[in-house]
Amino acid sequence: MAVSLAACGSAKESGDKGDSTKSTAPKGDDITVGLLLPENQTARYEKFDKPIIEKQISELTNGKGKVEYLNAKQDATLQSQQIDTMITKKVDVLILDAVDYKAVAQGVKKAKEAGIPVVAYDRLAEGPISAYTSFDNEEVGKTQGEALLKALGDKAKSGQIVMMNGSVTDPNAAQFKKGAHSVLDGKVNVGKEYDTKEWKPENANANMEGAISALGKDKIVGVYSANDGMAGGIITALKSAGLKTLPPVTGQDAELAGVQRIVAGEQYMSVFKSYPQEAQTVAKMAVSIAKTGKIDSSLQTSTVDSGTEKGIPSVIVPVVSLTKDNIKDTVIKEGYYSVGEICTAKYKAACDKIGLK
Repeated sequence: MAVSLAACGSAKESGDKGDSTKSTAPKGDDITVGLLLPENQTARYEKFDKPIIEKQISELTNGKGKVEYLNAKQDATLQSQQIDTMITKKVDVLILDAVDYKAVAQGVKKAKEAGIPVVAYDRLAEGPISAYTSFDNEEVGKTQGEALLKALGDKAKSGQIVMMNGSVTDPNAAQFKKGAHSVLDGKVNVGKEYDTKEWKPENANANMEGAISALGKDKIVGVYSANDGMAGGIITALKSAGLKTLPPVTGQDAELAGVQRIVAGEQYMSVFKSYPQEAQTVAKMAVSIAKTGKIDSSLQTSTVDSGTEKGIPSVIVPVVSLTKDNIKDTVIKEGYYSVGEICTAKYKAACDKIGLK
């Protein structure tokens, strides 16, 4: 799924995808937006995405717009049923963060046939999607890979690294993986590589235990972890194996536990992504489409192709490598966490050491 590098000034320039929704008369502020999020294990969805989207939609509709919210709890079958529920409720537009990007294609088609445009959020779903916003997922993988190489320095080929990729049902995972390989291939020795079922930390933990057993704990010089949750499971496995000095471990999502591990020196980095910017963007897209039947051309920055659609209007949000050196300028500055939330009693000494006060 390649993101076009060329900026597009309007929906017309991107093949009229902006007009792909069923033509309807313009609507006022009294709209209903369906919001389907994929899971509630990752802290971001309930802490950032849902409340920010709800607030932005309210602001854009003078308090008249409503949000119908459901969470699939990592169950693709349940999410398909939730799409049917949103169709039955006759929402004006549907924001969809897919559990399984292929499994939702039929539901997206049914929504389209019912006159409900679907905006793919965070993960590019298949089917007749009207718009899409996310981060540059290959760039995320590259950022992780580059950070791991920096951490390894001249030890990059002195042992083996383990690659802990995300779930095969998530199209983003494949793009993270591709980006990481584009940086790491030829510069490190990949001893073991896993596609981690459902992104679950416990599955990453089990995979890491297997890698340690197969490779030997002293032979592992670094771990590519696609997100922070899995990094936690990986680090637990490394500690349980008796490693006193942990190899550098990557992550993504800037979860509080991940940031605290970075402060403590247990996790090397995470990828900071501005969920507020992504959430505000998707809300603007959804309201625009619900009111006018098409995406406002001023929102669009590029186009993206899925396995079934081409030229989907999209907005790609930039990412930042998060290490102990820029915590103040990222998660604290954007209001993700306060110093007090990060620097609890357990982490106070480590925070003091890096000047986080």
